[in-house]
Amino acid sequence: MYDPAMPAVRTPTLEIAYEEYGPPRGGAIILLHGFPDDAHAYDRVAPPLAEAGHRVLVPYLRGHGPTRFLDAATPRMAQQAAIGQDLLDFMDALGLAGASLAGYDWGGRAACIAAILKPDRVRALVTIGGYNVQNTLAPSRPASAFEERMYWYQWYFNTERGRAGLEKNRHDICKFLWKDWSPTWRFGDDEYARTAPSFDNPDFVPVVIHSYRHRHQNAPGDPRFDAVERHLATRPPITVPTVILHGGDDAVSSRRSDAELAQFPEKTERRVIARVGHFMPREDPQAVVDALRTVLR
Repeated sequence: MYDPAMPAVRTPTLEIAYEEYGPPRGGAIILLHGFPDDAHAYDRVAPPLAEAGHRVLVPYLRGHGPTRFLDAATPRMAQQAAIGQDLLDFMDALGLAGASLAGYDWGGRAACIAAILKPDRVRALVTIGGYNVQNTLAPSRPASAFEERMYWYQWYFNTERGRAGLEKNRHDICKFLWKDWSPTWRFGDDEYARTAPSFDNPDFVPVVIHSYRHRHQNAPGDPRFDAVERHLATRPPITVPTVILHGGDDAVSSRRSDAELAQFPEKTERRVIARVGHFMPREDPQAVVDALRTVLR
């Protein structure tokens, strides 16, 4: 299922497995997948970056693939601050003083959080989905009927029926979300099958459920991250060089406005990629490569 020679590093909480491309002394780029996905999202993004001389690292997020918690007693929490800290811990474990980051969905949020908390360690950022840091301290406001329907999976996961449903039907749900969130993308069964084993991780269900319950104040967070969550709730700006990408056909992250540009450095470029949904690294890998090349100039 997974290459037994796949590299992994130990952090204070996790053993994080990752894919690696390119020369070990190249400038580090970390590519971060979202939910429901895994490191294979970047199978066509990483090679051209490696050929250009970069060291490209693609970790499996907590609860996905071969990444595992070190202690069976550790609560399987996945609030945004924890995912962001996992990224910084990953860099520490690899001895990386700095790296360029790109990510979407959960991974994009982790990249934004790392850039906020440790801007001296983030050389450049490509955020697919824009400024997606959450305010977990205040209840979200009701949205339009269209947007509320898009988030059906979040309301479902906030019920015990949803937890049981994800446990029993995880592949049916995950494959449906691929289709639903990227309505113009025609992926093959083989592409889904390469990633599907990542959802069989024993921590996948509790991690996913906690993530979606915590953001709606229906699950407690890790007290270690209380101060970080308070800080993130103020919508602190991102100060590192950034390119923002949006999928023009993204059916779950459709919100974008000029107001988000105020959270980024002046003259930050925003690109809306036509005929691309939520899974941009899979649907248009060249758009992600081009954005990284731009921000790394």
